[in-house]
Amino acid sequence: MPESPYVPPRVWTWNKASGGRFAQINRPTAGATHEQVLPVGRHPLQLYSLATPNGVKVTVMLEELLAAGHSGAEYDAWLIDISAGDQFSSGFVAVNPNSKIPALLDRSGPEPVRVFESGAILLHLAEKFGAFLPQGRARAECLSWLFWQVGSAPYLGGGFGHFYAYAPVKIEYAIDRFAMEAKRQLDVLDRQLARHEYVAGSEYSIADMAIWPWYGGLVLDRIYDAAEFLAAHEYRHIARWARQLDERPAVRRGRRVNRLSGDPAERVRERHEAGDIPP
Repeated sequence: MPESPYVPPRVWTWNKASGGRFAQINRPTAGATHEQVLPVGRHPLQLYSLATPNGVKVTVMLEELLAAGHSGAEYDAWLIDISAGDQFSSGFVAVNPNSKIPALLDRSGPEPVRVFESGAILLHLAEKFGAFLPQGRARAECLSWLFWQVGSAPYLGGGFGHFYAYAPVKIEYAIDRFAMEAKRQLDVLDRQLARHEYVAGSEYSIADMAIWPWYGGLVLDRIYDAAEFLAAHEYRHIARWARQLDERPAVRRGRRVNRLSGDPAERVRERHEAGDIPP
């Protein structure tokens, strides 16, 4: 491999835009860029999100809770347009200092509780309602797969997805490196689903809700337009599971909330009542 002409400086400084689709919102510092109060609806749970794979995890969970009869899971889903920098408002940073969607404000108790990071939100809701989190040995398996997703998805999203779909320059080494890791992760998951109906065993759980929008979405060719490139058809057990979850009414409802892209008939910009999601 020829040597790159780029030599890293002794101390890196941010002196030019990085380029690519999200260059306008990337910066090496945290904190708010502007003052803006977040809206608050009438339901106990206030979600601030966008229908990226991480956002879909939480709206699917909330819709599954409601479908299971947990009326306390009623929620308002407010759109956070990350391309417009909404995640850097003072109100959003107060809920999530990391400025990433989704963020949840649980107002069901005497004092509001903020929960950020999608995996933490799923676990918070599962424990709050006693649902979609098995007990005993199965709990450990479920949480292991939940945190597998939390640790693995950055390689799929910020790694493979960025360099394959969004980077302004296609870098062979970067794409090869992250494609290899993406396929390894798919193989890990496919082997697990060859032996179990759901990711953590025989029960549908928050592990499925966390993993499906990323790895199911990839196999269903809904993210990065990369199913052919990664030969996603090879992972037939993931495909079986992905299609199975895709048929669940609550999953179908959840993936429509806070959506800004795709079929206009499938987009629900914000959700404040069950009727906001058309049949």
